[in-house]
Amino acid sequence: MPAGSSRMAPGTAAGAERERLRADARHNRERILEAAREAFSTRGLDVPMAVIARRAGVGVATLYRRFPTRESLIGEVFIEQFTECASVVDAALADPDPWRGFRTVVEKLCAAQMASRGFAAAFLAAFPDAIDFERQRIRTERGFAALTRRAQEAGRLRADFHPSDLALVLMANNGITAESPEAAAAASRRLVAYLLQAFRADRAAPAGPLPPPAPVGFHHLVPPKTARGAARA
Repeated sequence: MPAGSSRMAPGTAAGAERERLRADARHNRERILEAAREAFSTRGLDVPMAVIARRAGVGVATLYRRFPTRESLIGEVFIEQFTECASVVDAALADPDPWRGFRTVVEKLCAAQMASRGFAAAFLAAFPDAIDFERQRIRTERGFAALTRRAQEAGRLRADFHPSDLALVLMANNGITAESPEAAAAASRRLVAYLLQAFRADRAAPAGPLPPPAPVGFHHLVPPKTARGAARA
């Protein structure tokens, strides 16, 4: 075998091994993010990192190599949703109708919250170490404050509404319990419609019909107990 060929073989094998390790690392990262997304949505942001690692099928050390802090993991899990929310606010600011823009932001944020309960907790929290995450959150807050001012100046939004009231809306929306995601989404849409009617400064004008009643009852006031097996997961 030529000398050049003998030198190429180890190099080729080493390159293939490096590529395999990179693929394994990408796969582990994706599994960690998927497990964290599910855990944050069902158990909240305080779920132990060891639980996330176990769900992802990796060791705790592997998880911490990819994400040194809980905040960095949370930021990576929800950065796409935060970017989408910031884009929703930007589009609302470009809408010539300030009330329609304001209404759209509230509706879409609450819908995103119903799709992922963990997102709401992340939105209301502060993670200064997750730079991209914080940048998008601050961008969203400032944009919503500007949208609030525009809607008030147009005489469409009541003057005593404060941008921080959005947190109250999300807290109320987060309290919805139902037997299925579809029922929870229906209840959220109806709640948001009621709230938006209360926020209007021109409430004498026709508001349009409410969304259909949601299939919820008084028994949903008490959230169902978490199954023991799920609690140990």
